[in-house]
Amino acid sequence: MAMPSSRAVRPMKILGSTVNMVDMPYIMEWMESAIKEYRALEASGSPVATKHLMVAGYHGVIQAKKSELYYKIGEEADLWIPDSIGPVLVARRRGMKDAVTTPGPDMMSEFLALADRRHYRTFFYGETPETLAALETAVAQRYPGHIIAGSFSPPFRPMSDAEEAEHVAMINAAKPDVLWVGLGLPKQDEWIYRNKSRLRVPIATGVGAAFGFLSGRVGRAPGWCRKVGLEWLYMLLRKPKRTAKRVFVDGSEFVFAVLLEELRRGNSGSE
Repeated sequence: MAMPSSRAVRPMKILGSTVNMVDMPYIMEWMESAIKEYRALEASGSPVATKHLMVAGYHGVIQAKKSELYYKIGEEADLWIPDSIGPVLVARRRGMKDAVTTPGPDMMSEFLALADRRHYRTFFYGETPETLAALETAVAQRYPGHIIAGSFSPPFRPMSDAEEAEHVAMINAAKPDVLWVGLGLPKQDEWIYRNKSRLRVPIATGVGAAFGFLSGRVGRAPGWCRKVGLEWLYMLLRKPKRTAKRVFVDGSEFVFAVLLEELRRGNSGSE
C-alpha cells in the first residue's frame, strides 16, 4: 500500500539534516496510510516495521549538528517534520513561501480527532503518572471514539535494556496504532531508535511537551501567538528556567549556523 501522494513532501537540508516541509493534512494522510499498510501486512503474515515520525524544530537541527547519533536518527526517520518556526523561516527564505510549522501538540490533536472517527488506538509513554492521568481524562472526554490502549510513566533515570524490553513488550501487547512518546528531546527519539526493531506498532512518534498541553496541566500560548511563530517567547516568559537555555543558547547557535550556511550558499551560487 503506497504512502499518500496527493500532497508533495518537500525535503529541505538545514545544517546537514533533512527536514520535510509538509502540512497537517499531509501528515494525517501519512499516518493513516502507515496504519493501514502495517495492519494489512500484519494480517497477511508479511514482515512489518514501525515507522518513526520525528517532530523537532531548530533544537532538533542543532542537536543533530552536535550529535552523530541524533543526526543518524534524523536521517533514518521515516518523516521529520518541523514543530517550530526556525526551520520554516529557513525554508521560506530558500523559496518555499508556503512552508508551515507542524507543532507536536497540534499534530497530536489532529490525529486524536481522526482517531475519534476511525476508532484508532494509541498508547502514551512518558511524563509523570499525574500528567498521564489528566491526559487520559481529557482525551477520553474530548475524543470518546478514540481508544486509549494504555499508558506508562517510565522512571526518570537511565534504564537498562531489560527494562526497556519489558516496556516494549507491554506496549506491543496493547496493540496501539500510534505510540506517543513524551520523554523530551533528544531522549524520546533516541528511545524510539533503540527500540524500533522490537516495537510492533505502526507508528512511534516523540511529541515532547504535548502531554502536558493536552492534559491541561501546562498552559499553551494563545492561537495568534502560535500562528506568528512566537510560542517560544510565550514559553520563555512563562517558564524562563525551563526554556532559557533552549532559546538563548540553542536558538542563537541555530541562527548563527544558518547565517554561515546562507553565506556559503550565496558564495557557491545556490538559490
